[in-house]
Amino acid sequence: MCALCGAFGIAEHWTDETGGRPAAADRQHRVAVANRFLAPYGLSLAEWADRFTLSSRTGGSLVIDNFGGLWAAAEKLAGRRCDPLDDGIVARLERERISR
Repeated sequence: MCALCGAFGIAEHWTDETGGRPAAADRQHRVAVANRFLAPYGLSLAEWADRFTLSSRTGGSLVIDNFGGLWAAAEKLAGRRCDPLDDGIVARLERERISR
């Protein structure tokens, strides 16, 4: 985003689109899903003042504006590559879904 759009607060990220659902409930759902992918990296996400706080088990944290910056922030905080499409993570989540 350019600095001018950010200064006026008018730029929205495409991940903020709710498809007509209540924004708060949609954001909470996104956080819950993201946390399932972040847990293997020792990270957790929380919504805070229309932004997100990404935290590590060691006490580190970063504030991100939208989901567009989530994985870059996760890699910075975890100190390693974080892949939401990692075969092992996806397989584990599929097993959890099937066992419910």
